[in-house]
Amino acid sequence: MNIPDHLKYTRDHEWIRVEGEEAIVGITDFAQKELGDIVFIEVETVGETLETGDTFGTVEAVKTVSDMFMPVAGEVLGFNEALESAPETVNTDPYGKGWIIRIRMTRPDDMEGLLDAGAYRELVS
Repeated sequence: MNIPDHLKYTRDHEWIRVEGEEAIVGITDFAQKELGDIVFIEVETVGETLETGDTFGTVEAVKTVSDMFMPVAGEVLGFNEALESAPETVNTDPYGKGWIIRIRMTRPDDMEGLLDAGAYRELVS
């Protein structure tokens, strides 16, 4: 299982990569494997400011639909529109081309409550 050391993780299996005042968010390799073949990603929160733990969208796999949660408080700036025509990219490249949203963090201190790679490995093992 791929758990990059440079990312932070939530107990709900989202990852976040900070890029200045903005951050990229997606679901982990563990999450995509548990879900199976992803067929649809829905994010209707672009332009909204959400709190840590709020639902920012859903991921639909062949057998289930699962909510995705904000790892930190922030404004949802954009959705990876490439996923509209190729949602399976989350299965094949969850930490790269399969990113889901871009946010502007409103409380960067929320990052302190996230798991590092080692803690996330323990959670999923």
